[in-house]
Formats: sequence, structure tokens, C-alpha cells
Amino acid sequence: MNLTQRQEEARAVLNSPATHILGEGGSRSGKTVLIVRNIVIRALKAPGSRHLIARFRFAHVKDSIGMETLPWVMRNCFPGIPAQINKGDWYLPLPRGSEIWMAGLDDKERTEKVLGREFATIYLNEVSQIPWASRNIVVTRLAQKVEYELEGQQRRLALKMYYDCNPPAKTHWAYKLFHDGVDPDSRAPIADRASFARFRINPGDNEANLPPEYLAELRRLPERLQKRFLRGEWGEAVPGAFWTEEMLDGSRVTDYPDMVRLLVAIDPSGAGEDEDAGNDEIGIMVGGLGTDGRGYLLEDLTVKAAPEVWGRVATDAYDRHAGDLIVGESNFGGDMVRFVVQAAKPGVPFKKITASRGKAVRAEPISVLHAQGKIKLVGYFPELEDELGGFSKAGYAGSKSPNRADAFVWLMSELFPGIARTEAKTARRRPVEPMAWAA
Repeated sequence: MNLTQRQEEARAVLNSPATHILGEGGSRSGKTVLIVRNIVIRALKAPGSRHLIARFRFAHVKDSIGMETLPWVMRNCFPGIPAQINKGDWYLPLPRGSEIWMAGLDDKERTEKVLGREFATIYLNEVSQIPWASRNIVVTRLAQKVEYELEGQQRRLALKMYYDCNPPAKTHWAYKLFHDGVDPDSRAPIADRASFARFRINPGDNEANLPPEYLAELRRLPERLQKRFLRGEWGEAVPGAFWTEEMLDGSRVTDYPDMVRLLVAIDPSGAGEDEDAGNDEIGIMVGGLGTDGRGYLLEDLTVKAAPEVWGRVATDAYDRHAGDLIVGESNFGGDMVRFVVQAAKPGVPFKKITASRGKAVRAEPISVLHAQGKIKLVGYFPELEDELGGFSKAGYAGSKSPNRADAFVWLMSELFPGIARTEAKTARRRPVEPMAWAA
């Protein structure tokens, strides 16, 4: 593996005296490969050492790290070393007793098993998806005391915690920690700033290892997405946004109670029969009202597809979750949504909703319910959360129609019909209080 100049500079930061190191930047810049490569080097250097790579979803760490990045790094950087991943417990045993474990923070049983150990290295991959509270639990396991021999002397392997992300908004805890130098909870300055370091690396810095078409595609993205995925820049929060990063992060959960009512909500785009790139997406959200009285978002199934396809997506979700009702907005095409849904599944219960107010006016009362802890996100929904963050009293600041957010608003409005109407009347007279971190 030949490192570019920028990647060599990033590697120097990874090996610096800092304990906590953030790799930030655009997509396919080589951040993950660099960090995984560094972890393998540390594992080979210190016999009996343990190292953890974690993401929010176990399925994601299994697929992206266990099936792709880690095997690629072993083949290309350490070709002479056996690298057979144990796919029962998802760890890589290495010579002299070292191990690299993989875990998802959404899998309670597996995570508890993994976090019963201590580690010399912990790597949180894609921290834009990981709540601050989850990070604080994981960091307690950065505690393995292990030694290695160098020039005839025994030395202790320094503890390291690596993080990476395609930068979200500046309200995220990683920006506060690594850029502002403050504790995300208390906002107090970090006592030991020297323990925190960061590097930025973008796909242009990895151009030699990427097909030219990939960078061309990134340059065709909307400006907001270019800023994040091409240039690796942190986003500015919309002034007075109804939904903030803290509020969304604080509502994130990995488990949920039984549902007393389960809905599928659809926001049509008005698109034609094809999947033309100019068409908007069809927002499809799945969620329910839990036995604890809270609304839970379970799935975002938004698609850009012809009616017969998105109709099946919605009705398959209805069947999979044993749903009670499908609701759909009717402003585009009148009864079109009803016809599409019932063609996909004849007789399915359907309720037509008509938008009588603007998008931001409809969204505000739902944001108030969210801030009050009455709405929870089961996992991470990056595209939806980007759209929600664009709503304020000034309207919607996004560059295209927020079909995901509209479907989310329809879903929660149907789950909380009376409360949503009440909040709509009082939201303008009451400030939205920030939400406490959820477990």
C-alpha cells in the first residue's frame, strides 16, 4: 500500500502522543483504511493486546469493516500474516495472542459481551451516527495495560482512541470536542487539550487510488453534499432550526417497546412513471406508538422509483411490521397514493391526508413533541435528519423537496393527532427546551 503525501501526514497524527484522534474529511479519502492499518500494526507490536472497532449498527461494522476494509488491509499491507476472521464472535485473531474485535452499539447483548473486556485501542467508525452517551460508555473500556519489547526494553503500549466521520453539522459532539475544545455536556473547556488531535483528509488527497469517475460524481452533488463528502467541511446549523443535532441525538435509542399502533406514512413526489434523476424521492416512513406513549421511528424506506415499486415498498413494510394503517398525502394527484397502495395490496387500510398548511407550519408542532421526549429515533437516519435540520420559522432551507421529513411529519401527526394540533397553537408562544441525552 503506497500512501499519498496527505495520508502520510495523517499517519503521523495517528502516531502522535495524543490519546484521542479524529480523522475527518470527505468520502473515500482513505481515513478508515489508515486507521485500521494503524490498529493492526499496534496489535502485531504488542502481544496479547486487544483492539475494538465499533459502529452504531452491528450490520454496518460487519459489512464495511469485517467483510471489506479489514480483509483488504490484511491482504495488501500484511500479506504474510494469517487473517481468518472468526465470524461467530466477529474478531480477528493475530499472531502472539492479539485480537481485533468488531461490535455494533445497537446490539445490546453482543455489545455487553464485547465491552466486558478491556482494550488498548478503540476505534469509533462514523461517529456522526454515534450518540455522545454511547461514546462515553465505550471509552470506559479503553484500559488494557499491555507491553511490548523495543530494543531490548519493555515498553507500555499507549492507549489510543480513534474516531472518524464525514463531518455533519457543527452542533455535533465531535466538533465541540475536537474543534471547540469543550465538553459537549457541560461546555467546560477540556483540561488536557494535548490529548486531543485531528486531521483532515479528502477524496482529492486519495485521487491516485480512486477511479476518476468517482470524483466527477462527487463534484456533481448539490453544494451542501459537496461540502460534506467532497471537501470534508462541517455544516452550519440553520439559525432557529426546529430540530438540532443535540435534540436528534438525544432522542436516539437502540431498543423500543411493543407497539400499540403501527403506521406506514407516504409523501409522494408527483414524479412520473420512471426513475428520472430529476424526480424527487417518495418519502416512506415506518413507525408506531409504543406502550410507553412515545412515538418511534423504525424505518426510512424512501425511494426514487416508479409507482408500482414504491407501492410494494410501502405495503411490504406494512406486512413486515404487522401494520394497522397506511397514510398518504393527497395533494399530488388526489387519490393517486390510495390507488397505488391498494393496487400493490388490495384491501389494505388507507387514510388520505390533505396538506392545508405550509411545510414549516406542519413541522413545528412535531419538533416540539420531539424536544419534549415524546418521539424517539430507533437508530440513525442521516438523510432524514439533514432534512429536519433545515426547518425553521423562516421556512425550509434545503435545496430540494423534503419528502423524507414530510413523511415523518405525517407519521407523527397521525400518531399524535390531538397533541399535534394543540402544539401547533402553542408552539409560537413557548420556547423549545433542549432535550436531555437519552439512554
